[in-house]
Amino acid sequence: MAVRTEQMVFQGLAGDISCAIDWPDGEPRGWALVLHPHPLQGGARDNKVVTTIARSCVQSGMAAVRPNFRGVGGSAGEFDNAVGETADMLELIRQFREQYPELVAGKWLMGGFSFGTSVAAQVYSTLAQEGRPVPGALVLAGSAVARFRFRDVHVPADTLLLHGEDDDVVPLEEAMVFAREKGLPMVVVPEAGHFFHRKLTIVKQFVLQRLALL
Repeated sequence: MAVRTEQMVFQGLAGDISCAIDWPDGEPRGWALVLHPHPLQGGARDNKVVTTIARSCVQSGMAAVRPNFRGVGGSAGEFDNAVGETADMLELIRQFREQYPELVAGKWLMGGFSFGTSVAAQVYSTLAQEGRPVPGALVLAGSAVARFRFRDVHVPADTLLLHGEDDDVVPLEEAMVFAREKGLPMVVVPEAGHFFHRKLTIVKQFVLQRLALL
């Protein structure tokens, strides 16, 4: 659980990006950017998978940034099929780095759930292509990268892929196609659906294990 949650606004290409920042107790050792599922299907920064990843980061001593995408909550603009959302997150990262130079000197993680995985993967790919600092860990839960891919995607070999065996939104085989394409191992959670109901402790366990390697 976050010791303190702060509301903050960054500026994207469509206007305000409304964010919640969860702060740990004591001096943060780094930060995380955690991205939510599809805005047109009820996705928002308070989604349980998103908050589970964020709380894992806070427990590990990191500040966790949870933005709302375009058109969600106080964020300006309209859904842009991951294109505008990716551009917005690149702006958020740039502004966050300027505002918190002491934090960005430490480790950082980027995570996403469902639609958020596609934005996260494309943000990572853009940062890497432009020679900008990339996160030390990438976590993709309920991966839907291929559904909203608009550019070549390159992700690190130690990307943590988490998927439910019984996912009825993004079928396991669809996620496996992406995993095979990128040569990535995948953690399949038995009897878990898309939202990992009653399986969130397993999600937290694997995220904490990945964070321990940072």
